[in-house]
Amino acid sequence: MFQGRKLIIVTKHKKERVIAPILEKELGVECCVTDAIDTDSFGTFTGEISRKDTALETLRQKCLLGMAENDYDLGVASEGSFGPHPTIFFANADDELLILIDTKNNLEIVARALSTDTNFNGTQIESENDLIDFATKVKFPSHALILKPSENDYSKVYKGITDFNDLHIKYKALQNEYGTAYVETDMRAMYNPTRMSVIEQATHKLIQSIKNCCPKCATPGFKVVEVKSGLRCELCNLPTRSTLSYVFQCQKCLFEEEVLYPFQKEKEDPMYCDFCNP
Repeated sequence: MFQGRKLIIVTKHKKERVIAPILEKELGVECCVTDAIDTDSFGTFTGEISRKDTALETLRQKCLLGMAENDYDLGVASEGSFGPHPTIFFANADDELLILIDTKNNLEIVARALSTDTNFNGTQIESENDLIDFATKVKFPSHALILKPSENDYSKVYKGITDFNDLHIKYKALQNEYGTAYVETDMRAMYNPTRMSVIEQATHKLIQSIKNCCPKCATPGFKVVEVKSGLRCELCNLPTRSTLSYVFQCQKCLFEEEVLYPFQKEKEDPMYCDFCNP
């Protein structure tokens, strides 16, 4: 379905460095890149432009716009979100979504990588020592920094800082003009190798999803649409909240298949049973 076709990667932050080699090797496509689309218009990490839609809808719009503007029927785009991990307390997370859209075959396949491996952080700076301590903690200078007057003040924003001397000069400039300074990690992919690695993970997951074809019509992207709980306790045999099965569905022919024991275990440890361990 994809062999020999041209695919456009919609990005202005060099994500093609990790996405393109994987897609070309695994799908046999020829990847091209467009940075002519201002993807920042959909929202910026620094907050000057807020994201108006959900991450998935933003991702879809970004990909379709890049495809339409460049006359491609096959495209890929990614969208990252940063903040508290949804289940691990006191941990930040990088939540990366990747989408492949094929308008020729009316396909849309999405993959997600959620990782606590991120340097996402920011703080108000009271002294140059505070600035150096923060920079060291977040892997500067291999990972860039952003400086601005305060967390929600975008009147002057210095992005992509990767040099200690430059960091010092811009910090002093903000202190002289505003009397305060706020520093945060630059989460744009080309300035954040840790984030780039998570995007690479998401790309591998996208390939897995694409290669998971419908058993009935062979359409790529046979995906999980429902997770059923009820894995039985090995002690009392009552159903627990743990996953019993996945329900897969084809987006084209709507064929469904339930797969039992997706985590390769048929019984749950009693410590996760509400009856044995209330």
